[in-house]
Amino acid sequence: MGRITIKDIARESGYSIGTVSRALNRTAGVSEEAREAIFNVVAKYNFQLNPNAKFLKQRAKEGIAILIRGTENMLFSDLTEKIQKKIESLGYDAIVYYIGEEENEVQEAIHICTQRSLLGIMFLGSTRENFRRYFRNIRIPSLLVTNSAVGLPYPNLSSVTTNDAQGAQFAIEYLFSLNHTHIGVLGGRLEDSQAAKSRYQGIQYAYYNRGKNFDFSSQYETEYFTIEGGYSAMNRLLDKFPEATAVFVMSDVMAIGAMRAAADRGLRIPEDLSIIGFDGLKIADYIIPRLTTIKQDTTAIAERSVSILTGTIEEQKPAAYEEIAFSLVEGESVRALEPSQTS
Repeated sequence: MGRITIKDIARESGYSIGTVSRALNRTAGVSEEAREAIFNVVAKYNFQLNPNAKFLKQRAKEGIAILIRGTENMLFSDLTEKIQKKIESLGYDAIVYYIGEEENEVQEAIHICTQRSLLGIMFLGSTRENFRRYFRNIRIPSLLVTNSAVGLPYPNLSSVTTNDAQGAQFAIEYLFSLNHTHIGVLGGRLEDSQAAKSRYQGIQYAYYNRGKNFDFSSQYETEYFTIEGGYSAMNRLLDKFPEATAVFVMSDVMAIGAMRAAADRGLRIPEDLSIIGFDGLKIADYIIPRLTTIKQDTTAIAERSVSILTGTIEEQKPAAYEEIAFSLVEGESVRALEPSQTS
């Protein structure tokens, strides 16, 4: 082998470039096992650390940006915490930015890139149309978290997501299986929220498979994915669709507000109205009644997101698109109807 580099040491030792850099620079956060493996490779090739080796450390200090659209999304808070810890465990700085629900995340990322030199960017809360129109101006490795980049023509844009359409379809079919035929839906604006758009497609698939039509005007109410949004949307839905026996809410946070709205109108859950959420937040286990929900595996999403993005940064791997399986968590907020109650 010719002149050995830190990248060569990382490859042969089996540890990330960030870990190798910390070991060589005698910084904290490297296990004895990792340190021993790295220095065995160093000794094997008589590697000499020189001032240029500090370059990696300087790059790592520039870090990886996590750009979050919306400030009240509990799912994103959970994911951000896990992603941040994972990024920092690999020797990079995680730099977190929050923007409003209606701001353009890609244009904001372009602005951030003019202010500092980043290794990569993760986007939580994204609209595909914004990427389709503007992302060509971003050259560094990037990744969508909880939204798919499949079909977007950018070799530096990866994604890790749950299949929102399939999850929503499963939720509606689950309610159908319990004899619910009058089902309302609370969700985001289809033109602004990719998650809402995909989940609405899943609703349509479920209805189509049953030979039914979903009446958007009477069965759907639009709001932000917040507790307050869920509360106001549920009140509007029940005003125009009082025959509803079940409601699918596109986020657990909204579902909390929706349950409060139902209770304030004298409705018992699930005796008078069944509610199923989406996300699988921990808080769903502690509300009364416990919320039935479609759970996203945030640990797996966070770990795969960081692994894919750092792979494209460190090893120039091609863009990857992964789906993480969802699961149904049966709480206490949904009940089966007798056939006589479905008319």
